[in-house]
Amino acid sequence: MADLSLRADGRAADQLRPIHFQNHIAPHATGSTLVAWGNTRVICGVTVEEIVPRWMKEQKVPGGWLTAEYSMLPYSTLERKPRDVAKGKLDGRSSEIQRLIGRAMRAAVDLHAIGERTVWIDCDVLQADGGTRTAAITGAFVALSLAIKKLAEQGKITGNPIINPVAAVSVGIVDGRPLLDLCYTEDVVASVDMNLVMNAAGEFIEVQGSGEEATFSESQLAALLGLGRAGIKALLAAQQGALSA
Repeated sequence: MADLSLRADGRAADQLRPIHFQNHIAPHATGSTLVAWGNTRVICGVTVEEIVPRWMKEQKVPGGWLTAEYSMLPYSTLERKPRDVAKGKLDGRSSEIQRLIGRAMRAAVDLHAIGERTVWIDCDVLQADGGTRTAAITGAFVALSLAIKKLAEQGKITGNPIINPVAAVSVGIVDGRPLLDLCYTEDVVASVDMNLVMNAAGEFIEVQGSGEEATFSESQLAALLGLGRAGIKALLAAQQGALSA
């Protein structure tokens, strides 16, 4: 029998935290949104440069490029997080996450169709309560869609280069129980932690999962994937609602 008891924040095991998008939060960006997901807040902004990286020119790679940067602001956590510039190098976690965001968004668009330009996606965490990378990816797609719409309105691109909408969500096992969308207090005690990135076709873009000094069974993995699929479906609907509002 399924465990129907509520979590510490009152949610069911298969329930997402409330999510809301505030679009056009950064007026100088080509597209932007502030994603509020539970108590996590991430600003996602897109800027476009009418150039491509030098390596693309040297290798004669057609089309454009898309890349991402991710950072957590000093006041986003309970204890002040020093800026990377103050340390003189990019934090390893931040580097890993911004590569993940870039891979996820490149899977969402036809780079040939965006033309010879570079699309930058900047994701800045204002407040962290678990799931900052999944919020960044989910918000980045909304900001990217807004930017593409603006480029089309300006006549810089024709057609729609978006292949499939993309969203991401966390799942995990806490006290032996599979849960969807972990908040911070759940994330730090999870025996299994996993992040899923999927598109609207139901295809996986990335699966990041590991046991924290623990193992997990095939049936537990299936339960986590099932929760994640349902969560992604709800997030894709939330994204489309934000874009049609």
